[in-house]
Amino acid sequence: MAPLLITHTAAAVLGAALAATAAWQVQDWRLGGQITSLQATHATERARASQAAWAAERAAAIRYQGALNVARTREAALQRDAARARALSDGLREQAADAARRIAHGAAPAAVAEYATAVGELFADCSRSYQSLARQADGHAADARALRDAWPGMTTP
Repeated sequence: MAPLLITHTAAAVLGAALAATAAWQVQDWRLGGQITSLQATHATERARASQAAWAAERAAAIRYQGALNVARTREAALQRDAARARALSDGLREQAADAARRIAHGAAPAAVAEYATAVGELFADCSRSYQSLARQADGHAADARALRDAWPGMTTP
């Protein structure tokens, strides 16, 4: 009876091995398709995310370049305005020097009084303009500080 038991045991072990191999193969076919499908979906999503990131980067670069172009145009206009203001200032300086020379060389008292009145008015006007400019500069500085303080910053752990 011993040989019969060994034969049946060997047949059972062989059958179990065949069944396990068959089950393994069926699972491979079934899950292999799902894995392949998931890999394809993942690749598609990665490509879509890559395209979205590229588009966002490109849009940011276009906005940045546009802002640079506007800033350069604004800087050129400011340079032109500064050159014009220098030319006007030089002209006024020459007029003031000429008036001072005429006063020094014996101008009539009425002309000196008129010149003093005009210079006083000009000084008052300049003073008001400087005060206005100072208020605008202070407002600008406050706005810049508020934006800088509100801007998210890097935190170190």
